[in-house]
Amino acid sequence: MAREAGLIRRGVLWLLLLGPFFFLSYGLANTYTAGRADVGSLVFGWESQMPLWPWTIIPYWSIDLLYGLSFLLPRNRREMDRHALALLSAQLICVAGFLLWPLRFTFERPALSGLFGWLFDVLMGFDKPFNQAPSLHIALLVIIWTMFARHLRNPLGRWLMHGWMALIGVSVLTTWQHHFIDLPSGALVGLLCVWLWPRDGQPPLQAARLTQDPKRWRLALYYTLGAALCTGLASWAGGAWLWLLWPALALLLVALSYAVLGASAFQKGADGRLSMAASWLFAPYLLGAWINSRLWTRRHPQADEICDGVFLGRIPAAGEAGQFSAIVDLCAELPCLAAKPSANHYRSLPTLDLVVADLQLCRAAADAVETLRQQGPLLVCCALGYSRSATAVAAWLLLSGRCTSLAEAELRLRKARPGIVLRSAHQHMLRQLEGQACTCA
Repeated sequence: MAREAGLIRRGVLWLLLLGPFFFLSYGLANTYTAGRADVGSLVFGWESQMPLWPWTIIPYWSIDLLYGLSFLLPRNRREMDRHALALLSAQLICVAGFLLWPLRFTFERPALSGLFGWLFDVLMGFDKPFNQAPSLHIALLVIIWTMFARHLRNPLGRWLMHGWMALIGVSVLTTWQHHFIDLPSGALVGLLCVWLWPRDGQPPLQAARLTQDPKRWRLALYYTLGAALCTGLASWAGGAWLWLLWPALALLLVALSYAVLGASAFQKGADGRLSMAASWLFAPYLLGAWINSRLWTRRHPQADEICDGVFLGRIPAAGEAGQFSAIVDLCAELPCLAAKPSANHYRSLPTLDLVVADLQLCRAAADAVETLRQQGPLLVCCALGYSRSATAVAAWLLLSGRCTSLAEAELRLRKARPGIVLRSAHQHMLRQLEGQACTCA
C-alpha cells in the first residue's frame, strides 16, 4: 500500500506533543507519590532471586529510540493517529494507576561504574522507585511491538525484532526497575490501548450504544458479577490468585460488549480471526467459551445438512472444515481458524451469544448463504450450531422461497438438527420475513 504524503511531519508533531507530556506527567506523579505516606509494595518471595544484569540497561533504554522510530512506520494518517492515541492512552491509564494505587520498588541497587553505571545514573536523574504498576515501560512496549510486527515482513528481521522486544520486556526486571506484578498489569494496559485504537475498523468506544434489549442487560449483569467475584478473590487471597484479575478484566469487557459495545468488541475480522489485542484481553473468556462449545456438542459434533448443500453446525476446528467449500460464521466470540481468507469462501457476520440477531443481519446472512452455497457444500455455524446459525438458515429458507412459513422452516430445521433453539424472540423476528421471498431466490 502506498504511503500517504505528509506523514513524517505529522509524526513529528505527535512526538512534540507526546514527549513533553510524558516527562511532565511521569515526573509529577513521581514527585507527588514520593511525598505520600501510604505507598506500599507488592513483591513475591521468589523475586529476591532475580539477578541484576547491568548490561540490560541498553535494551531498557532502547525503547526510547524505538518509540520515535515507530512513527516512521504508519502508512496513512488514521494508522498514525491511532498509534499516537494508543501511546497517549497508555500514559494516562498508567499515571492514573500510579496515583490511585501507589507502589514502591524495594530492592536497593548497588553502585555501578562504567558505561552501564552512567546510564543508570542518567535514568535515576528523572526516574524514582514509585511508578510501578502498571508498568508504563511494558505498556508502551506492547504498543510499539505491535506496530513493528505489523510492518516488518522480512523473516530474519522479524525474529531479531521479536527477540529484542522480548529482551526489553525482561530488562525491566533485570535492571531492578520493576517488580513482577508491574509486567502483566502493564501488558494488559498496552493491549487495552491497542484494542481501543485498532488499525482497522471503528474504535470500540466510537461504536458504543446503550442497548435497549433487557436480555442483553441481564447478561451484562451476570458477567459483571463474575468480574466482581474474580476481583474479590484476587484481592482477598493475593499471591497467585492475582492472576484472576485477568479473567476479571475479560468478563468486564464481555459485560460491556452486551451493555454498550456490541459484537464489534471482539474485533473479529473478515478472515475469521480476532484481533491480537482482543485475543489476549478476552483470552480467559474465549477459553471458557471454546470449552463450553465442545462440551455441549460432544455427543453431536457433526454438522447436519438442511437442504441443497447447506449444513448447520458448530464453529469448526482447523481439521473439521475439509468437507465444506465455504463457511458463513455467525459467532462473534470465537475465531474460525478453519476459514479460508477469501470473500468467496468465508463470510463473518458476528453476533453476540444468546442474543437475537436483528432483521438486517438476518437478511445479510441469508444473502451470504445463497451466494456462497454455489461454491459447493456450505457450513453455517456459530459456537454450538443451534441458535444464531439456525436463525440465519431459517431466514435463508424463508427469503429463498424454500419455505413459505416459519412453521415449515422450523420443522425442516428440527428434522435435520433436533437440538435447535428458536425462542419466541427469534420467532418474532423471523415472522417478519415470511412471504418476502425475493432477495435470495
